[in-house]
Amino acid sequence: MYPHERSLVKQLSDKPFALIGVNSDGDLEQIRETVREKNLNWRSFWNGPQGTGGPISAQWGVRGWPTIYILDQHGVIRYKNARGPAMDEAVTALLAEMGHEVELQHDAEAEH
Repeated sequence: MYPHERSLVKQLSDKPFALIGVNSDGDLEQIRETVREKNLNWRSFWNGPQGTGGPISAQWGVRGWPTIYILDQHGVIRYKNARGPAMDEAVTALLAEMGHEVELQHDAEAEH
């Protein structure tokens, strides 16, 4: 999912859009290496050494990884677990509600 997410962040850099990740790996140094290797260009938080049992997943009731929440401008969860084209549709619909028409395009790498 990283190439698709990276593409979204790049294409929507001038729109009211933010991608925020939560990483459940137990090894913080390994996470930092992955961020560098995969060129992750969005803010990401660490769920702590407890991994999937950490405080962020506990507060949000996350039981499986990855879990995707797409929130509107009011912080209301409008979509859950939309991936790939479904994620694009959700994001473009929410942006359209705010008066921002966008057409997202991804290269072949972003689709895998």
